[in-house]
Amino acid sequence: MQRRFGLLVFDWDGTLMDSAPAIVASIQESCRDLGLPVPACERAAHVIGLGLKDALSYAVPELPVSDYGKLAERYRYHFLARDPDIELFPGTREMLSELKQHGYLLAVATGKSRVGLERTLQATGLKPYFDASRCADETRSKPHPAMLEELMMELVIAPQATLMIGDTAHDLQMAANAGVPALAVSYGAHPRESLSAFDPIACIDTPQELALWLKKNA
Repeated sequence: MQRRFGLLVFDWDGTLMDSAPAIVASIQESCRDLGLPVPACERAAHVIGLGLKDALSYAVPELPVSDYGKLAERYRYHFLARDPDIELFPGTREMLSELKQHGYLLAVATGKSRVGLERTLQATGLKPYFDASRCADETRSKPHPAMLEELMMELVIAPQATLMIGDTAHDLQMAANAGVPALAVSYGAHPRESLSAFDPIACIDTPQELALWLKKNA
């Protein structure tokens, strides 16, 4: 059967790794440390996938730009304390292995820093599965299309042969901005209704369904 896509681009947090709860809790604890208003879970979850500056400006609008460094330092402290206990979603490793065996190009487009992504790729052993990656501290943050545009240029593949897979509105808006089809997953950071508003090809409710959908439709 002829493949529909040649390049599958995955978001990381909330799509491949079950890290959204740890990110939310780390944002909230960081705000408590500095005596700042603590954002509600929904507001904190909304920033997942964004670059650090954009995330802080939305999650804590009262925070002066001059204090971003302080909050970022506290966030890293709390997140790194949780990091060893964060796990991949069930079946992720097997899904990536099967996709790789079937000849797909695989990439990551994430709001993580390069240091953060490299750390988790090494810890999970998933680095060999990916042909390329882009992080928020080395190009424009989502939803700007730069991550996808740079990945497609590097891997020499057209937008219509590329599929963006993510759990946030930022992922889907980035895909739309780049002219790339998108597949939404509702088991991560953003609720199904906010994802459906971007008219993705489909909205997947479990990691197991994601692996099956890609096997049948990608």
